[in-house]
Amino acid sequence: MDSIFSPVWISLKTAVTATTITFGIGILTAWWMANYQGTAKGLIDGILTAPLVLPPTVVGFLLLLALGKNGLIGKLLNLVGMRIIFTWYATVIAAVVVSFPLMYKAALAAFQQSKKGNLIACARTLGASETTIFWRIIIPLAKPGLIAGILLAFARALGEFGATLILAGSIPDRTQTIPIAIFFAAESGAMDRALGLVIILLSISLSVMVAVNYWQNRRDWGIRGQGDTGIRGYGDKGIRGYGDTGTRGYGEICLEIDIQKQLPEFLLDIAFKIDFQQTPLGILGSSGAGKSSLLKCIAGLETPDCGKIVLNGKVLFDSATGINLTPQERYVGLLFQDYALFPHLNVAENIAFGMSAKKFPLAVKQEINKQLQQVSLAGMGKAAIPRLSGGELQRVALARVLASQPVITMLDEPFSALDTNLTAKLIKLLQKRITSYDGLTLYITHDLSQAYQLCPQLLIIDCGKAIAFGKKQEIIYNPPNLLAAQIIGWNNFSAAKQIAPQTIKALDWQWDLEIDGRIPDNLNKIAISSYEITFVESDRGTNTFPAWLADYTELPDSIILYLKLDLDPNNSPDDRLEVKVSLNRWQQLKSLTCPYYIQLPSDRIIMFSS
Repeated sequence: MDSIFSPVWISLKTAVTATTITFGIGILTAWWMANYQGTAKGLIDGILTAPLVLPPTVVGFLLLLALGKNGLIGKLLNLVGMRIIFTWYATVIAAVVVSFPLMYKAALAAFQQSKKGNLIACARTLGASETTIFWRIIIPLAKPGLIAGILLAFARALGEFGATLILAGSIPDRTQTIPIAIFFAAESGAMDRALGLVIILLSISLSVMVAVNYWQNRRDWGIRGQGDTGIRGYGDKGIRGYGDTGTRGYGEICLEIDIQKQLPEFLLDIAFKIDFQQTPLGILGSSGAGKSSLLKCIAGLETPDCGKIVLNGKVLFDSATGINLTPQERYVGLLFQDYALFPHLNVAENIAFGMSAKKFPLAVKQEINKQLQQVSLAGMGKAAIPRLSGGELQRVALARVLASQPVITMLDEPFSALDTNLTAKLIKLLQKRITSYDGLTLYITHDLSQAYQLCPQLLIIDCGKAIAFGKKQEIIYNPPNLLAAQIIGWNNFSAAKQIAPQTIKALDWQWDLEIDGRIPDNLNKIAISSYEITFVESDRGTNTFPAWLADYTELPDSIILYLKLDLDPNNSPDDRLEVKVSLNRWQQLKSLTCPYYIQLPSDRIIMFSS
């Protein structure tokens, strides 16, 4: 072998071997550190990255102390007749130590980024084990960062000088790498030889980077979408497939919850029970009220501090007995607000991820096509997730949940990104699926009309507490408390007090109102729906008062009128009443002069005690 190529061959062997070792150790260490939350995390990270900040000669000296004949490791090696220093193995060890921090930090950053969002949580609810999640989700998502780490580690190992020189020396044809050969060639005045080695070193580094980037781009754009069924997207074999095994129901189809969990803003304290006749259960509440946390507790993605969750007779969580099933063991379907679609899998592969691996490929393909047709995405099985619109993403996520055939389906605002026409179609689809679905459904939404259309029962949550639970008609038309009335959209409220057996005074409106039924003790507030206020011809009727038009808002099918209760220009907007009328009624009202006369039916005024 020509002497100029001897350092090249030694460097290539060393760099490839060191990069291979660093890749394995770096990934495992980075994954462990990404999940480690102990108090010593900062110290451990500092030790692991120390070779990155220490001068290479210092690193080489420390290795020499450890591996030399008087070092601890060196003495142990001498006992078995092994000698490391001033051998090719020493060049590999030096290259591994100095390149490891680059691989470790790149992999750690990639893993931390891939763990953001709900992708891992979604994979768990779809039945994938932690091993499957690591190899099928984490590694593919972290691939760009891992490739960057490999390139950095290879380049660092190829160019290592100081630590190698101290630990392995400069022995031609044994330990003399390209950087060491360049140093001695330049020192002896052989500038042409040094320049040739520099050009070779640059050529190797650039060739490797170009080849890896070309391979990566070809995989990303050439291979994506080649599978026609998405069967690659399976979770663990047999772990999903409740329907196939005949064990979907443990007993009566019902969900019992009584849990408490301290959240940063409030205590989540929810208790209710629903059966098959009460599903879907519509869950309403303002943003941040604890609705999503409730679903995550049911799915096993968050652990309550105490309480109990029982699904179809099987205990999912019980703080008293220590039972806490993993998400994979709960067989739930959860549609996340951010969709949680796997970006490295195509549409069909995403849908197939939670399907039973016991099904034949033809059955899988047929089920995928069926799901795509039902969400108006027929023929898009090969489409890449990053190229879909928000509405398409949401439909794919919905199809994936329904295809997994869970024991309980939980939908967290499934139609928030869809247009009105498509939402109406998918609501009808969901209604049809629910009719034939022998499980429970929980449906979170901010749209009261959707909840009313889909759900016979409603649960209203505020600051982690269930403030209303029951039939939708009772809650919407007769809210049990002021907070519930506000959340479902009532806007006409007034402080009130009783002034006679069947008469109250609306303090904010300065009206005396006659009431049907019993007035509660400690009367505090009253409310009336904007739909219940009617327009009459004069002020002669009961609870009839003059009002003046202050403003109005046009809607496609109705008009919202904002009425002042007097002509005082200083009248507060809070004292105004909101009334909704049809378009035809609005045309009639526009022809009249103010004041209008409005009537508050005495049997439709809702009263709340303090």
